[in-house]
Amino acid sequence: MGTQQVTRVVLMAEDDEDDLLLVKAAFAASGLPVELRSVSDGDELIEYLSHLNKFANPYLSPIPSLILLDLNMPKKDGRQALAEIKAHPNFGQIPVVVLTTSSDTADIWACHELGASSFVTKPNNFEALVNLVKAMGEEWLDTVETPGYNSTVELESETCG
Repeated sequence: MGTQQVTRVVLMAEDDEDDLLLVKAAFAASGLPVELRSVSDGDELIEYLSHLNKFANPYLSPIPSLILLDLNMPKKDGRQALAEIKAHPNFGQIPVVVLTTSSDTADIWACHELGASSFVTKPNNFEALVNLVKAMGEEWLDTVETPGYNSTVELESETCG
């Protein structure tokens, strides 16, 4: 009798392919039961959450338990997307961790004012990134309960992004 793997969905909005690959590798190395999905800009992030366009099928685009958000992206940047997410009645309660290269105090304050759950500067080495991913998993996926977004997804195949 086999066991089905059940996992949480984490959605990452990141336009830098290298950063995305590093975060995917860090999640894999962390051992967390997480399916990391990705979008490349703020417009795609809102489309994913709203189940629009290529994300129209809610079974293929489940609402995430956590959003990782880069600030500096094309089209709609992270600040604009964060404001839109937090103002939306259907997904405003999803925790959003800003994961960015910025350590600017103005960015930190602005993101918290907009409703970010946390602001984290991307670490400069892989081991630190794995440790960060583990800490985020413990905090936002194991400990904190959010209304309606602690859904799980049954993995039938590996899907990253």
